[in-house]
Amino acid sequence: MIKAGIVGLGWWGRTLVESVSGESDDLQFVAGATRTQSDEVKAFSKEHNFRLLDSFEAMLEDDAVEAIVLATPHSKHVDQVVAAAGQGKHVYCEKPFALTKAGAERAVGAVDSAGVTLGLGYNRRLHPEMNTLRERINSGDLGVILHVESTMTFPNALALKADAWRANREETPCGGLTPMGVHAIDGMIDLCGPIDEVYCQSFRRAVEVESDDTTSVLFRMKEGMSGYLGTMTATGGGFSFQVYGSKGHVRLEGKTHTAGASSIERRTQLFGTCTFKPTKGPAESWQAEQGDIVRATLDAFGRACVGKQDFPIPTSEMIHGAAVTEAIVNSAGAHQVTKVEQ
Repeated sequence: MIKAGIVGLGWWGRTLVESVSGESDDLQFVAGATRTQSDEVKAFSKEHNFRLLDSFEAMLEDDAVEAIVLATPHSKHVDQVVAAAGQGKHVYCEKPFALTKAGAERAVGAVDSAGVTLGLGYNRRLHPEMNTLRERINSGDLGVILHVESTMTFPNALALKADAWRANREETPCGGLTPMGVHAIDGMIDLCGPIDEVYCQSFRRAVEVESDDTTSVLFRMKEGMSGYLGTMTATGGGFSFQVYGSKGHVRLEGKTHTAGASSIERRTQLFGTCTFKPTKGPAESWQAEQGDIVRATLDAFGRACVGKQDFPIPTSEMIHGAAVTEAIVNSAGAHQVTKVEQ
């Protein structure tokens, strides 16, 4: 079992800890570091039996910590991955991995040079329904793939305070892109291959902080199919992911990480009603299999650290995802179609 340290103990960092605490045979949190050691954080660390360290740097020097899990602001990821790899520690990074392709390449280069494992928190990729959808596509059951699209919404930005890091445009460009949309983009890359070009429009309509709340993106994949992503951060929570083929289409529905939801809901109830509508014949509907995909992703990382398996997301796709994120932000700023750097 890999002994890990968690950096960042906000609501999502705590969710990561809760997912494996007393449940995992592959990863155990033994240390934590956060900017503010409040009484709440101290109680949480005691409840889940890990030590609180003074800083990220202290965790790097702690020989008892074999792997570092980053639940930190996006702009810190690259430097922290490089620093962790430099100390010979495996590193798991919450999404998005990086905000630029160059940053992602730098981080992957550091990990490769150190010979350590890199994991990335695109947990929806590991959900059984995404695995089934991948199999449908690869088997030809959906025919020629024409289009893939997703809509992801939550009301969280309505409650953001101006000094919150998620209210910073440079930390979270294009509104719901980094907290939500990058999950869907990772799914598109996984199922449809590299993305060639994007067009994004992003603006603020309802939230009080200087952050976009309405964002939409058009995609063209290198393989020829089209794509669409819509995110809104100031309306009711919801998630949909659809793949359209010449033999029919599949629609997956579910939830996003709405503020105030319980930890178990955030980890297990992200997929709900699923539908397959063939070009001929009746539609089929079913309820998604439930499972803790947050724990599944950390478990996969733990197994990869000890050489039992490769982490499910190749580093080449981590880099490509960052390149797509960068192109989307550039497109929104320039108001034009933008090529993704390959």
